[in-house]
Amino acid sequence: MQKKILLISRHAPYGNSTAREALDTALAASVYDQDISVLFMDDGIFQLLKNQHSQFINQKNIASTIPALSLYGIENIYAHQNSLTERAIGIEELILDDIKILSNDDVKILLTEQDHVLSF
Repeated sequence: MQKKILLISRHAPYGNSTAREALDTALAASVYDQDISVLFMDDGIFQLLKNQHSQFINQKNIASTIPALSLYGIENIYAHQNSLTERAIGIEELILDDIKILSNDDVKILLTEQDHVLSF
């Protein structure tokens, strides 16, 4: 039976492995034919930025993985509007053109629709 699973990614892309682990979990869960959604909020919003220069800190660019989510059947990718606003990030700065922007109320609704929620 297919389950609805929401992964919430709240951490910046570099400095620890949490952001990478969230993406790896999403990709692994998609193999089991689950209905996976990913919500970027808080500092997780920084994962969505174009023009990341991770080579300067000897890290693999995490932003290159995010567009691949759709190749694994993960179509529901969200960004939290308040997190974008608090960090002065515009939608045009994001790596995905088709990302869905959610208000606080939209996030509450999304959470109630899930069978499982994993927060990273």
